Amino acid sequence: MLERGDPVVYDKTIRQSVIGAEQLAEYERNGYLFLDRFFTEQEVGTLQDELKRIWREAEGDDRPEIIREPDGDAVRSVFAVHRDNAVFRRLAGHERLTAVVKQILGSDVYVHQSRINFKPGFTGKEFYWHSDFETWHVEDGMPRMRALSCSIALEDNYAFNGPLMVIPGSHRRFVSCVGETPQHHYKESLRKQQYGVPDDDSLTKLAAEGGIETPVGKAGSLLLFDCNLMHGSSSNLSPYPRSNVFLVYNSVHNRLVEPFSGQPPRPDYIASREPVR
Repeated sequence: MLERGDPVVYDKTIRQSVIGAEQLAEYERNGYLFLDRFFTEQEVGTLQDELKRIWREAEGDDRPEIIREPDGDAVRSVFAVHRDNAVFRRLAGHERLTAVVKQILGSDVYVHQSRINFKPGFTGKEFYWHSDFETWHVEDGMPRMRALSCSIALEDNYAFNGPLMVIPGSHRRFVSCVGETPQHHYKESLRKQQYGVPDDDSLTKLAAEGGIETPVGKAGSLLLFDCNLMHGSSSNLSPYPRSNVFLVYNSVHNRLVEPFSGQPPRPDYIASREPVR
């Protein structure tokens, strides 16, 4: 477990009108910032309609971008939605959203990864605890911690329908995970991750120091979180579905190089090496 060497906020001079200095400081301190009802009802309605259409089409689609649950054929995630879908491409360029992202990362940005995660009522499966940067560094070749994720709720997120859980302050430590990642691990890890996850002792230590929070809110809420923040989510045992779209932004000064594992890079639909034109 190593102390972080990179900044969390790369530009502390307020250059936009969406968030203020206090919110920026909260992001730096905790590693995340929750903004309830960030998107308008009209924007949310458009995204929800497109979400349903993507779900229907994905059920019979065998493209590699469609990830299924580990114990069946139910759709778990759909990747590269900013590349393949006009609605989510516009979302990735949303002016108020990108203004906040550029403020935090201190530069122009591009989408490193995008996906929709589906968690239907009763059957939606968990995503185990992990830090994204550990995987992006080892398997994709992301040099530094100058990236962040945006989780946008497309349905109401409750404490009981498998919401994202975060460990505040955990972004200040890098947890090097045990074991060697097998080649082409992404083919299994996107369904159920077994490598690149922290050990129990490290998780226990981080949770003892920072606690565990579940930032939840109505559809249209936005959760911004640092690339090194420890996070995960449990299965959805409730009747209420929970679907979120994730947009990962990387600084243009932090472009991917060869993976630090020495293995071939993961496909472009998981880790973009060039911005979508």
